[in-house]
Amino acid sequence: MAGFNKVVTRYADAMAGLEDGMTVIAGGFGLCGIPENLIQEIKRRGVKDLTVVSNNCGVDGFGLGILLEDRQIKTMIASYVGENALFERQLLDGELEVILTPQGTLAEKMRAAGAGIPAFFTATGYGTPIGEGKEVREFDGRPYILEEAIKGDFAIVKAWKADRYGNVVYRHTARNFNPLAATAGKITVVEVEELVEPGELDPTEIHTPGIYVDRVIKGSFEKRIEKRTVRSR
Repeated sequence: MAGFNKVVTRYADAMAGLEDGMTVIAGGFGLCGIPENLIQEIKRRGVKDLTVVSNNCGVDGFGLGILLEDRQIKTMIASYVGENALFERQLLDGELEVILTPQGTLAEKMRAAGAGIPAFFTATGYGTPIGEGKEVREFDGRPYILEEAIKGDFAIVKAWKADRYGNVVYRHTARNFNPLAATAGKITVVEVEELVEPGELDPTEIHTPGIYVDRVIKGSFEKRIEKRTVRSR
């Protein structure tokens, strides 16, 4: 992008430069706060052999789940299989490499990348298959394993509001993995519900500063519910 204005108007421009074999970090938790239109653009582009990093892989026919339909994802790094039967089947059939990662560790891998920290020690996973083959050090009498940060070629993020400079505000539970993902991409793309002019956002309410953001696009969203529970009296 040239200058401070980071707004693009076409999803093709928002994901320009995405190629086969790249790593994509996606914000969201379940179906909450997912960059659903950017995911659809990835499907439309037909890129293959992607490594995708996200808490989970959407559901059948929506969210990241649509990238499984044409086997665009080669490796999935996630903390939760979720409500996705196709994801489960490809995992069990050996068609999809899955690296299950504890949720807090996954979040810290993104945060560390954004902070320029290449690796960190955590007690989570020590003594389990998660820790096999990883460096172990002891601090205050407790063993910790070394985990490496994750940097994406692209980070795709869903937000509530952004200004043209890329300053971002998330709403409620959409403020989950999105702020972490936004810092961890070489190219960070944010799709928003509302686009405002610079100065309209209260500086104290900005969650992701524009320095992390490369492209902003305004979209419309379906906002599905992952699992609906009803009760009759």
